[in-house]
Amino acid sequence: METKELLERIKAGTLSVEEGEKLLRRQPFEEMGYAKIDTHRKIRSGFSEVIFCSGKADEHLLRIFERIYKDEGEVMGTRASQEQYEMIRKSFPETVYDPVSRIIKIEKKEKKKRGNIAVCTAGTADIAVAEEAAQTAEFFGSYVNRIYDVGVAGIHRLFAKLEMIQAANCVVAVAGMEGALASVLGGLVDKPVIAVPTSVGYGASMHGLSALLTMINSCANGISVVNIDNGYGAGYIATQINRLGIRE
Repeated sequence: METKELLERIKAGTLSVEEGEKLLRRQPFEEMGYAKIDTHRKIRSGFSEVIFCSGKADEHLLRIFERIYKDEGEVMGTRASQEQYEMIRKSFPETVYDPVSRIIKIEKKEKKKRGNIAVCTAGTADIAVAEEAAQTAEFFGSYVNRIYDVGVAGIHRLFAKLEMIQAANCVVAVAGMEGALASVLGGLVDKPVIAVPTSVGYGASMHGLSALLTMINSCANGISVVNIDNGYGAGYIATQINRLGIRE
């Protein structure tokens, strides 16, 4: 629960002063032995904790999922497998899973999505990473426009969507191969571009290293770069920028 929401509930009389004090006095993390749930993360940063599911034991994942859902009323996990989803759904039937982005979540239905983020891909093979970025941003309350398959091999496709991209508060450019999309977009928009290299490509692409190096060495201005296949990181940063755009 955010501090503002807690104070508003005390003011409205739906939460007692004593209950509010107890919540504020609770240590900033909950010890679970195998994990420490960062219960104050949303208070500090404005973003609740998200679960990285890959590699977690089933029992640990289930208990962490349960704990965050109880505190926040919603929960999201990244890099989840179909088997992990099936396991969690037995305890939480309302859980939703997207096999493309590999995101698992329970989301508040009344959530409003605000602002404008453009998530672009060079090709359809980049969509899995792009969806991780887009759905992360949406989970955190951002409105997202998806502009897929607009890579430099057919640049007229990008120009056909340019007005929509230029209207966004920030742009996420997801590309593998040589990763040129971010540089092209950087020269066409007046907002920040978050470049996401993907591990899509032939042998010399070195599992995304080629795209990463291209994006880091871009001569276009206003480009920042996240790690290879890090859609979640891009969606998080895009939301931070989008929130600033909303305030302005």
